[in-house]
Amino acid sequence: MTAPLTLARSTEEAIAAPAKRPWWRMGVVVWLCIGWLVSLSLAAVFADSLPLYQPIDTRAGPPLSIPTAHNWLGTDQLGRDLLSRTIYGARVSIVVGIAAVLLSSLVGGLVGLLAGYFKRRVEVVTLFGADVLTAFPTLLLAASIVALTQSRGLATVVVVIALIYLGPTIRIVRAVTLSVASREFVLAAQSLGATNARVIRREILPNVVPTLLSMMIVAVAGAIVAEGGLAYLNLSVAPPQPTWGAMIAAGKPKLQESLYPVLVPGGALFLTVLSLTLIGDHIQKRQARNLGAI
Repeated sequence: MTAPLTLARSTEEAIAAPAKRPWWRMGVVVWLCIGWLVSLSLAAVFADSLPLYQPIDTRAGPPLSIPTAHNWLGTDQLGRDLLSRTIYGARVSIVVGIAAVLLSSLVGGLVGLLAGYFKRRVEVVTLFGADVLTAFPTLLLAASIVALTQSRGLATVVVVIALIYLGPTIRIVRAVTLSVASREFVLAAQSLGATNARVIRREILPNVVPTLLSMMIVAVAGAIVAEGGLAYLNLSVAPPQPTWGAMIAAGKPKLQESLYPVLVPGGALFLTVLSLTLIGDHIQKRQARNLGAI
C-alpha cells in the first residue's frame, strides 16, 4: 500500500505545485536585450560626464567620415559625431516613450477600469471616445496639435503620443476588468457588502496591473517608433536637440555618399524597439503560464 500512496501523493503535489522557472533564468536573448537597454539608458543619463563631443559640434571630424579612432561611428554631413548625437538622441526617445506610455496608461487605465466595472453606466461614453481616438489619423492628430499649440517641445510630443495610445489602452484595460469582475472572489466581495471603491481597489486593480505593466513595456517600443516617425516628418522636438528620427531624415539625402548617418541612429532605434518587444513578449508568456497554472 505504501507505493500507491506515495505515487498518489507525489502526483497530487505535482499538480498542486507546478514547477516555476526562476525569474533570473530568462534566456540569453532576454538578458542581452536588458543589457542593451541598461547600457543605452546609462549612457544617455550620464552623457554629459562621458568623453564625448558635443552633439552640435561641427568640428568633431570631416563631414561624412567613416568610423575612425576619433569618431567611433563616423560623422554626419556637417561633421558632427554620430556616436555623441545617437546617445544624446536617446534621451529624447527614452523620455518621450516612457512619459507618453505612463500618461496614457494612467488615464486610459483609470477610464478602462471604470468602464469595465460599471459597464453600461460608463462604457458608452468611454468606448465612443476610445473609438474616436483610435480612428483619428495619427499624423493628422500630431500635426493638428503641433499647429494648435505652436510648439514642438518635449511636452507636446509626449501628449501627442499619449493620445495615440489612449484609445487602445482604454479598450484593453476594460476587457481585462470585465474578465476579472466576473470571477468568484469579486462576486463574493460584492455579496458581503463591500463598496465599489473597495472592490476595485482590493480585488480588481491587483489583477489588472500585471497585464497593464506587460502591455506598457511593448507600448514604450511603439512610442519610441512613433517619436522617430514624428521627428522624421519634422513634427517632434525642434533642433538643435538631436533625435533619432531627425538624424535619419537629415542623413537620407546623403545615402549615396555615406550610410552611417542613417545606419547608426536607425540601428539604435531598431535594437531598442526589438529589445523592448522581446522583453514584453517574455513577460506576457510568463504571465500566461502562471495563469494557466492557477
